[in-house]
Amino acid sequence: MFKKLLILSTLMVSSYLTGCASVPMAPIEDDTARKEFQSPSQGNAGLYIFRNSSFGGILKKSVYLDGELIGETAPMTYFYKEVQPGEHKLSTESEFSDNDLIIQTKDGENHFIRQYIKMGLFVGGANLEVVSEEEGKEGVRECQLAK
Repeated sequence: MFKKLLILSTLMVSSYLTGCASVPMAPIEDDTARKEFQSPSQGNAGLYIFRNSSFGGILKKSVYLDGELIGETAPMTYFYKEVQPGEHKLSTESEFSDNDLIIQTKDGENHFIRQYIKMGLFVGGANLEVVSEEEGKEGVRECQLAK
């Protein structure tokens, strides 16, 4: 009995770590264009929000910008949004409540935010962090643009 429980637990943890969730994806042409990292349109700032990890692969996690749903992430996906310069609140779904990140965006600049999955008590949680332009571009290049 103990052996069966151990095997079942191992399979559950394994699928949690490496399973594969999917979300609607943008056309490849849009993905290619966004990976040129052009400056945002005049008077705006650009936000790249990416999840460049397969950890927690069966989990899709919602991402919000100023309280509005952007979409759900899956492993190796990203979103791009243009916003007015200034303060914005990004939120991501976590195990018990949303985790928020307040950022200051600047006119004409792209900003890079990494979403990462962390172990939880019952399901995995998610969090957000600002990363450097270099790390952000590298992370986005590993991913595909989601709708």
